[in-house]
Amino acid sequence: MKSKIKFDLSYLWVILAAVLLAFNYQLFIVENSFAPAGINGIATMIQYKTGFSISYMSLIINVPLCILAYFLVDKVFAKKSLCFCLVYSFVFLFLQKLGLEAFQYDAQGHDTIFPVILSGVISGAVYGICFRLNASTGGTDIVSKYISKIKPHLNFFWVTFTLNAFVAAVSFFVYAEPSSVGEFVYDYKPVCLCVTYCFVSSFVGNTILKGTKSAYKFTVITTHAEQISEQIKKELRHSSTRIDAVGSYSGEGYTMLICVVNRHQLVDFQNILKSYDKTFSFCEQVSETYGNFKHIK
Repeated sequence: MKSKIKFDLSYLWVILAAVLLAFNYQLFIVENSFAPAGINGIATMIQYKTGFSISYMSLIINVPLCILAYFLVDKVFAKKSLCFCLVYSFVFLFLQKLGLEAFQYDAQGHDTIFPVILSGVISGAVYGICFRLNASTGGTDIVSKYISKIKPHLNFFWVTFTLNAFVAAVSFFVYAEPSSVGEFVYDYKPVCLCVTYCFVSSFVGNTILKGTKSAYKFTVITTHAEQISEQIKKELRHSSTRIDAVGSYSGEGYTMLICVVNRHQLVDFQNILKSYDKTFSFCEQVSETYGNFKHIK
């Protein structure tokens, strides 16, 4: 029963993320003459030039990709990605007909950087949520998953970079405006906005993927293992793991303590170690912690 609830909740989060991305495109992107990253960036430019809806383009591209992913990548990943793409496409199509002009952020070519940053933050959050739930927003995300499976040693960064660079370059010509004499005026602004969007969305997405439970891991080599571990438990409410160690230079026996503490306890831990001689330590940042541990009362 518990696993069933988790299963349903994961799809609910995917649906909410799709709805959020649809609102993001309708409110912040389509009215401000710039293309976001990936396949959706291409779809946005096609809609800008021809009026062919992003919704239909998303379905045309992503439904076949999700079907291929079902057989070639991962069935759960494919089903969640298809769920996202269907919800996103139909919600965006509904929003286009709903008439949200009063709520759209129309910068009118002036403070366009603000909708770019806002849309980049929202899109990054959507990407991060989907990846953590073993889903995707379609397009290059599905291709990335497939390449990672067949050739895990390859860095997909360069594939994504190439596509986004192509979108940014094409936007230079797509968003050119005709002048009063009939000639097109080209501007680097759409290119800069696309690059800014890519950076912001990638940064936010990676932050969510890394998690918010960041901590610090201390590795301590000491002859005072008992005293230090007791002080850690008493003052910081953390335990530690002891490992017997031998100094390769002196041949003397030591104890290695491994302890993970919260970020705000970093200085406190360092102050504890200052009281003990023959103690050496180094610290590493931990992106996220996992597992179930007994709480020290």
